[in-house]
Amino acid sequence: MANIINIITKIIDIGVVWFMFYTILKYAKTNVKLILILKGVLLILVLKILSGLLNLNTVAILLEYVIEWGFLAIIIIFQPEIRSVLEDLGRSNLLGRHKVLTVDERERIVYEISNAIDYFKKNKIGCLLVIERDYSLGEYMEAATKLYADISSELLVSLFFPNNPLHDGAVIIEGNTVSCAGSILPTSINPAISKRLGTRHRAALGIAEVSDAIAIVVSEETGRISLAVNKELNYNITIDELKVLLLEELKPKKEIFYEADEEVEVEEGGMSDEKDSQIL
Repeated sequence: MANIINIITKIIDIGVVWFMFYTILKYAKTNVKLILILKGVLLILVLKILSGLLNLNTVAILLEYVIEWGFLAIIIIFQPEIRSVLEDLGRSNLLGRHKVLTVDERERIVYEISNAIDYFKKNKIGCLLVIERDYSLGEYMEAATKLYADISSELLVSLFFPNNPLHDGAVIIEGNTVSCAGSILPTSINPAISKRLGTRHRAALGIAEVSDAIAIVVSEETGRISLAVNKELNYNITIDELKVLLLEELKPKKEIFYEADEEVEVEEGGMSDEKDSQIL
């Protein structure tokens, strides 16, 4: 019994360490400063090993002090980056989506949003729509005007209609509900963004950088449609392209298995029908 408990404990221990390394590497992939931290730590460890092998006593003593106080220095110097990583972990929903949308619900949401976006495009009305997915956007809803209304193109058009007090903020959608309007989002500081893009586009990319949300923008100057998702901005897309991207991004992660099962059932049903026809 004791051996089984020891084995389970070791498995849990290895699993926790693996998860920590996986999380660090996952966020290091998109965070330049975190990559620099990892490179610095790796360099210090290599120098420590070499100083021991080559009997570099003075270097070894200095590196011991660096290792002893280095982690505290890293926490102080890179506090914003560490906080950002912890915030991302806190926003992530480990149990998946808040609400898994059915096929009909997804199609209805895309239909209502695309109708509103098409109206904004034709009339050059600026808008910023954000669709929440696995990461919670609760912190951006706190100071916004709460609505909790069923989604409709008429509601979206009225919210972004010129001279509306909520016109300049973002509308956040949870599932098939318009949760709030007038939300203030973080703006991206990515230097690669064109200077011609305004605050709405920077806010759309900003929320796509700190979460997995989908942000849709219509420029009030040109009427062009853009979609920000997965830390990227798809600029000047058509209504049809918007529909395709939304339907693809709103799919639940496990839907492909359900579709495969349904196809198998249909094929089996078709085969049985063919057999019945042959028997008849």
